[in-house]
Amino acid sequence: MRILRHRDDKFKTPDTGPLYLTQAALDRMREKLERMKKALPAMIAETQRTAAFGDRSENAEYKEAKSTLRRTHRQILSTEFKIKRAVVISAQSGDTVQLGSTVTVEVNGHRRTYEILGSYETDPSRGRISNESPLGAALLGKKVGDTVIVKTKTGSQEYTVRSIGQ
Repeated sequence: MRILRHRDDKFKTPDTGPLYLTQAALDRMREKLERMKKALPAMIAETQRTAAFGDRSENAEYKEAKSTLRRTHRQILSTEFKIKRAVVISAQSGDTVQLGSTVTVEVNGHRRTYEILGSYETDPSRGRISNESPLGAALLGKKVGDTVIVKTKTGSQEYTVRSIGQ
């Protein structure tokens, strides 16, 4: 007996909780979705055009067009699923580190600044870290002057919160 599943089940990740995004990232995601949806009619027409070339089992152009169409459909479903889960991060002023906060920490006598964002927007080279990363998770809820110890594969690092911004 076959059990029917909702089509979004294919795209669920182990964590189907909220996807924390800035408003700018959500807007970019919506624009990408619109571009993909606008491209669908041309892809469908191309698939139909190449299907007319004859034997589909040996038709490389048809196989490529069909593959592109399927990939685009999967990307559309995946993007729609992400948008449904999206929770916009709004930086709030406060005395504790939270999602959207910009935190300056001191580690080994050097100051570093990090922006705490959701996992979708991370870019450690630009100082944008995830709230799920070891450092991001350790900093959440901390105040200026608090110290956290982050354990990594290579050892432990001690970080002291010096300032919190938005």
